[in-house]
Amino acid sequence: MSVDNNGGNGHGRVPVEIMEMHFPPLAETPPPPPPRRRPVWRALILFILTVISTLAVGVEFARSYARNEAPFSGDQNPFAMMLYPLEHPRLLLLGVPFSFTLLGILLAHELGHYFACKLYDIDVSYPYFIPAPTLFGTFGAFIRIRSPITTRRALFDVGLAGPVVGFLIAVPAMAYAIASSKIVPGALASAPIVFGNPPLMKIFISLFHPGVDPNSILLHPIGRAAWMGLLATALNLFPVWQLDGGHIVYSLASQYHRRISIIVSLALIALGTQDPLWYGWGGILLLLSLRFRHPPLVDRWEPLTPSRRLWAVGALAIFLLCFTPWPATSLDTEPEVPTSPHRIQARLVGSTSTITAVSGISLDVQKSRHPLKTCESAARCGDFNTN
Repeated sequence: MSVDNNGGNGHGRVPVEIMEMHFPPLAETPPPPPPRRRPVWRALILFILTVISTLAVGVEFARSYARNEAPFSGDQNPFAMMLYPLEHPRLLLLGVPFSFTLLGILLAHELGHYFACKLYDIDVSYPYFIPAPTLFGTFGAFIRIRSPITTRRALFDVGLAGPVVGFLIAVPAMAYAIASSKIVPGALASAPIVFGNPPLMKIFISLFHPGVDPNSILLHPIGRAAWMGLLATALNLFPVWQLDGGHIVYSLASQYHRRISIIVSLALIALGTQDPLWYGWGGILLLLSLRFRHPPLVDRWEPLTPSRRLWAVGALAIFLLCFTPWPATSLDTEPEVPTSPHRIQARLVGSTSTITAVSGISLDVQKSRHPLKTCESAARCGDFNTN
């Protein structure tokens, strides 16, 4: 029988035979494999196709602006208007101001996410653009995050970076476009589709055109692209599911994320009484919120810094400046033809996700802010010929 002189606490003298034993060295943990290099050709092909589709749409914005008319106000099918520049490639140059502005905003938005992911060593894809036959030539762009986001700080920064960077590009573009826009009384009276004015646009209109009816402002093609950029920013900042706003809410209060997503989705569906766009957008977000939960964080106990909470208020301010309950309104006066091209196009408005004019491409009449003057030739009015 042996007696433990240390009261049985297990901290007695270590036997000499144990101290002299030689244990094998521990194997070193292998480093994680480096991210696999993925081909860039898919993203590049989609980007080129989106450039072409937005150039084709930009031709119609430039043509209508030169003729002092609202976009797509002709009798021709809007889809045919988009196809015409593809049949005559020389006309695509006219769409450069719109196309490059819109792609610049969308690319800035996605690169904000991309570099924020790189900052936290998160595996992320290149930005993928989505060409589409819509009023703006694209459904937006996206990136794929292939590795988990571990902390609240990383999730917040990744979600916030895209909207902030895209907004910073869209603001000067919109300011320049409104300052360069024309005052055409009654120009929107016969427009098949009237685009709503978010608060930021109203601020710039009151600044550059005080006392002028907003419905008399014929927006420059760059402004049309900036308008789409603001709409994409607002849609992404909805505090729902895995949108940018949803990531921000999850990083702030993960326990309330799903509940907030469902409430906001239902509110959007109710807003469909003002604009049918919200029926589809709210319904999709509701289904996604019910079916898929937000991926959990590895370290969900890490609190956000006060500066990031302040940035969350800034994200809310950006949303309020970009959002309008009426993105587009169809003024089609033929209710007996519910499937007219204008109505079909109206349902495509606002599809999304995220700028510079080229000198010498726009017609001289585009720079005139006095539309009451008659044009000297049909070509200067925007009736572009290929001869």
